[in-house]
Amino acid sequence: MLIPLGMLLILLSTAVPFFMRGNATAIKIYPYVYAAGAVLLLLLRLFTPYKGKDLRLKRLYRIDAWVPVFFCAAAFFLFYPGAEMRDWIAFTLAGAALRIFTSIAIPLRESKLKAK
Repeated sequence: MLIPLGMLLILLSTAVPFFMRGNATAIKIYPYVYAAGAVLLLLLRLFTPYKGKDLRLKRLYRIDAWVPVFFCAAAFFLFYPGAEMRDWIAFTLAGAALRIFTSIAIPLRESKLKAK
């Protein structure tokens, strides 16, 4: 239940520099909100490992476990003084691409296993 909250924090924080440039308060706090979402996802993934026997599902869950790592790397670049916007956006897009892939592939594999 907390995973959507972490993803929502990251989504909202990613939108701030594009849509709320004039709001000084939002510009100051969005890196902290992004980092909170990334750390929340990381902690949730660390404490909820896959315990099944299917090797393909295990691989997909391992790929999904890398998503918060990409988001945490992006959060690092939000605070690093020499970083530019493209640095954290690149890691955010990489994490989002993996998340989209696993959010499609995991339910497909689970439905195939239930059908057997």
